Amino acid sequence: MSTKAKILTISIVVAITVCAVQSGSAQSNATLDRAKVLRAVGDALGMIRWSDIGAGATRLPAIDIVNTMEFVGSGTSYSSGQTFKTDYHVTLGYNPPAMRVEITRTGSGGGAPQHVIQTVRENFAWNESEIGAGLVLGKGTATPATAALRERLLQLWTLPYGVVKAALVAGEKTTVGTENGSTVMTFPLNSQLAGLTVKATLDAKNFITKVEVRPGNAALANLASETEYSGYADHGEILTDIQSPGRIVQKQGGRTVLDIQIKTWESNNPYLIFPVPPNVKTVANSR
Repeated sequence: MSTKAKILTISIVVAITVCAVQSGSAQSNATLDRAKVLRAVGDALGMIRWSDIGAGATRLPAIDIVNTMEFVGSGTSYSSGQTFKTDYHVTLGYNPPAMRVEITRTGSGGGAPQHVIQTVRENFAWNESEIGAGLVLGKGTATPATAALRERLLQLWTLPYGVVKAALVAGEKTTVGTENGSTVMTFPLNSQLAGLTVKATLDAKNFITKVEVRPGNAALANLASETEYSGYADHGEILTDIQSPGRIVQKQGGRTVLDIQIKTWESNNPYLIFPVPPNVKTVANSR
């Protein structure tokens, strides 16, 4: 595990614990609201387990149980004025931050399906001709995709679980308010995603229903997006009480680019790894 990954994990657990302590102390209303909302969202998603051992300062810290996840869905994607029937398979992890998106698209006019595998891990982004390509000599091709690094990391951190984790890490920079009767959380992203701000809208059950990404300058304008989540339930073949969206709709510039209905969402920490091919490391380190 890299040092950055360890620091991120520690930060998330510490932040959750701090929120729990603040909720029971005489802090400002703003801090109380933030702590209560973050806890409510984490509890609604089922991603946080709270210890009943000890009391006060001796109580064991809360644990964020979401690390690796895998989900499968199908629906429609849109590109260059065309509509595609799309199969969507995602594997992801938060420690270290990594995501693999396998997409198979078939145009409305027929023709051979388009199959792409887009992968990201920490500071590396690449495309695979097959899963695990480039790790063993003669087994597939890994093509560096450095320009897509931010976009792919953003997909990871704008999933509902990533939103909670990133909002906790943002700490006091996370603000909570109401708009049109709904609770909203706003916070800045950091590291490779610095300059981007996330706004998350919650429903009455504290589920995240909309995530908007706002760029801080013109150079990041292409990363502006809006993602809607609905149909929350436990979609795992083995039930874990972790709630996941049943539908994901992504928009850019007000236009829908992806509309996926979830078939399964496995959250029981499946064994997933995202090793970086040597040639991808070489290209990234040479920049």
